[in-house]
Amino acid sequence: MNGDLKPLVVTTSFRGVFFGYGTPTESKTIRLERARMCIKWPPEQRGVIGLAADGPKAGAKVGPACPAITIQEVTAVMEATEEAAARWEKAPW
Repeated sequence: MNGDLKPLVVTTSFRGVFFGYGTPTESKTIRLERARMCIKWPPEQRGVIGLAADGPKAGAKVGPACPAITIQEVTAVMEATEEAAARWEKAPW
């Protein structure tokens, strides 16, 4: 993985929520490496920004990582904390 890539949480107009490593952008398209999708999160998560701040909490459903994905129709790109990235990497299901 490129050392310049940051841990990011990305949302789409299709209500997709993804985590991976990439370069923050204002573009409608982004490429993430080691990308995962969050299918569900508990109310204790306190929303999508909670996924970037704290990472997935107990009860979240996070899928396995793929090597890379290009995501279309991006609505938000949030930089994740290191703590959040570590929780995403555990892929709770």
